[in-house]
Amino acid sequence: MSEWAMKRFWTNVTVEGAKDGHRVLLDGRRVKTPAKTDLVLPTEGLAQAVAGEWAAQEGKVDPMSMPCTRSANSAIDRVAPQRTEVAAMLAAYGDSDLLCYRADAPEELIARQAGHWDPVLDWAEEALDARLETRTGVMHVPQDGTALAALERRVHDFGPFHLAAFHDLVGLTGSLVLGFAAASDWRRAEEIWTLSRVDEDWQAEQWGVDEEAAELAERKRQEFLHAKRFFDLAGPSGVI
Repeated sequence: MSEWAMKRFWTNVTVEGAKDGHRVLLDGRRVKTPAKTDLVLPTEGLAQAVAGEWAAQEGKVDPMSMPCTRSANSAIDRVAPQRTEVAAMLAAYGDSDLLCYRADAPEELIARQAGHWDPVLDWAEEALDARLETRTGVMHVPQDGTALAALERRVHDFGPFHLAAFHDLVGLTGSLVLGFAAASDWRRAEEIWTLSRVDEDWQAEQWGVDEEAAELAERKRQEFLHAKRFFDLAGPSGVI
């Protein structure tokens, strides 16, 4: 991260429209990614969010306070050069989706999983043309290939910026279906995050809250909400 070890040297932060998108300028100079590529954003809204992060820096630049900048860097430097591989990795979540693996006891947990997760699977069947089937226990049972192919096509249609955000929407929840649900505004992002925590919340109710685990969960929640915001700022995906 040595490329971030800098102090604020600029006075003005502005946004410049261009043929290929929008750029952020520091005293008229273009911001570049860590790989020294021009930081070109797909929408003015995302460019303004990135510009706001640069404008807020005082003294030494703190990349941890610049989530949109970091996500944009990732989209350009890491996702774009290997978009096919990233999409394939995310699509693979469909075959072991969190929502499909159900407890066999106790009855209250079985009912809670069904009540929270079945509506999302029903939505995916209607909106994404993909019906994923539930299983009991943790042993892997392959899903129907037609359903997986329908989901995979949609993942591969995302551009680099949406795919960078989608990576976190899926990875943080462990669910391809919840990632699509968040991206498509099926429910509020907070509600979708809560759906991904059904098992953990159940355990906390039974055994009490583990403070360290709760702190980690909160960090992941914040990252999930940022990923949703970044996805939206990147503009219409054209996929969902």
